[in-house]
Amino acid sequence: MSLKKDKQKVLGEVFDDARIAEFLVGEAPEGFNRDFYLLERAYRGMKAENFATFVRLFKEQGLDLNSQSPEGQTLLARIGEHTQGTEYADILRAAGAE
Repeated sequence: MSLKKDKQKVLGEVFDDARIAEFLVGEAPEGFNRDFYLLERAYRGMKAENFATFVRLFKEQGLDLNSQSPEGQTLLARIGEHTQGTEYADILRAAGAE
């Protein structure tokens, strides 16, 4: 008997402003700062161009770009550990993250 995947990988998903704004909705798992959780989730799920739009919407809602993970890291600090995070880090810095 073979098992089938229940979901297919979606390629080329369109991220319009409405879709990007959906990443601003949700509650963080216990022990996580909600602002950090939303930022990290967007970082992991979006291309840089979409992440830039997300960061703009995030700031418009008055959320904190310098919120911290349970380990005390900002997303900017965490991205600094990723070899392909430079463009995302630049977006955060341009938006005022420290």
